[in-house]
Amino acid sequence: MVIETVKRSVSLSLSLSLSLCMVTFYMVFQYWLCPEGLLNCLPQSDTEFWDKMQAEWEELARRNWLEDADSEGLVPLNFSPTEKVFSTNQNALHQWFYTMGWAPLAWQVLGTTQAENENEQAAIVCLQRCLELHPNNLKALMALAVSLTNTGQQPEACEALHRWIRYNPRYRHLLQDRSPLDGSPLPRRRGSSISPISTLGCSQLVEVLELYQEAMQQNTEGVDPDLQTGLGVLFNLSSEFDKAVDAFNAALSVRPEDYLLWNRLGATLANGDRSEEAVEAYTRALELQPGFIRSRYNLGISCINLGAHREAVSNFLTALHQQRKSRSHQVMSSNIWAALRIALSLMNQPELFQAATVGDLDLLMRAFNMDM
Repeated sequence: MVIETVKRSVSLSLSLSLSLCMVTFYMVFQYWLCPEGLLNCLPQSDTEFWDKMQAEWEELARRNWLEDADSEGLVPLNFSPTEKVFSTNQNALHQWFYTMGWAPLAWQVLGTTQAENENEQAAIVCLQRCLELHPNNLKALMALAVSLTNTGQQPEACEALHRWIRYNPRYRHLLQDRSPLDGSPLPRRRGSSISPISTLGCSQLVEVLELYQEAMQQNTEGVDPDLQTGLGVLFNLSSEFDKAVDAFNAALSVRPEDYLLWNRLGATLANGDRSEEAVEAYTRALELQPGFIRSRYNLGISCINLGAHREAVSNFLTALHQQRKSRSHQVMSSNIWAALRIALSLMNQPELFQAATVGDLDLLMRAFNMDM
């Protein structure tokens, strides 16, 4: 029963060090905000900019983001880019950053990074901030749908995927003759291949699934990997895992080097009781991007399901070590620690279980001869 619970916790995205994300922010800020070396005149502006962004993120993270959604089904994020933090010149730089449209990109990168670093709730906060600034950001909408799916917020995930169609110039015409998505009971369309979704009881899910399938049928330009990703997420929501596998494989036929897709395929295989195949998909994801913590965690879960407990522990310890090395080391994932404790209990290691309970990563790594 415990293993089954852990198994169902497998998520659909990957991991990336927060430090890499901040380096990306810094490069964008340096090059685009001050291409002519303006920072030489304001040497403290970049530091204060990131201090402000960090302070804003911490403020967002303190709020209750699961309540008080606005009419779009998203969290209202009240932030003024002209708060009294900067001097006049510094504020002008900051305002220019927003005017040029790079703030949404920064929040998008931070959001996807948080998800990949096994910090889903922070990812949702950042992605919703991005969408407040840039509502038709298709990458952020898809990433938000994945994070909402991973946290069990199924209606919100459906809404994000519906908005992805609405804002996509290739498919938004499909909504012209449809009523707004509101979750009310809908008649089943003639010829629909979608069966009722008893697990969700969600007519909203049926409607969005039909919308994506119609988009796929009308797409004459070849396989759209983003559309197939959305289909894969929707089929995961409806527990139609074989169909989700087909969707992710179709996306991978176009993007074979996309580690996110390999991880999502692995998670779907694992959820469909195909753990051995899941291990292969996670391994491919890690070959493409060895530092992705989410995929490392998912691989550990599949190892537990296959009875390879020592290998599971090794993967969990590697993931925790990678998190500790990042700038967000103070927020190591409780999910990984919990899975590690389960693996240790299955190995009948009470002393090491206690070390995991108190978070003694160094002791555990020594015990398993992991010198990283």
